[in-house]
Amino acid sequence: MLTRSGSKVRPKVAPPGRRTRNEEMPAKESGCALLADRHLGLVEGVRGLLETEFEAVVVVGDEVSLFESARQLHVAVAVVDLSLRRGDGLGLIRRMRSHFPQLKLIALSVHEEENAEFAAIEAGANGFVLKRSIATDLLPTIDAILAGSAA
Repeated sequence: MLTRSGSKVRPKVAPPGRRTRNEEMPAKESGCALLADRHLGLVEGVRGLLETEFEAVVVVGDEVSLFESARQLHVAVAVVDLSLRRGDGLGLIRRMRSHFPQLKLIALSVHEEENAEFAAIEAGANGFVLKRSIATDLLPTIDAILAGSAA
């Protein structure tokens, strides 16, 4: 997984029932996380992960709802599936970045090619997570971005 600063985040895998970040459960982040994905099978699992970190998680399944929610809510981070906008996920990231320059954006993708990561970061994402690695990589990526590891 790659952050916008170009650094690789190498999360540790914790034993079952134990967190990797701290021995204690940290306080939840204030604000909310925005999850934009139209694949219902994945959404519930990702929502569950995000709910361990944020006071609220808003799930949207289309581009219009994504922009509307980002505009109306106090969003700490947006996790956006690059396939939300058919054929132009990078264009979606560019539009989000131009409309919400301070928003922390994480791109999700099934594409494992290294150039997919770099293209998402170049388009304006603060981080990139492969869908197959969400369970181990999403929360450490969010932590790194919110801690300022990615500009």
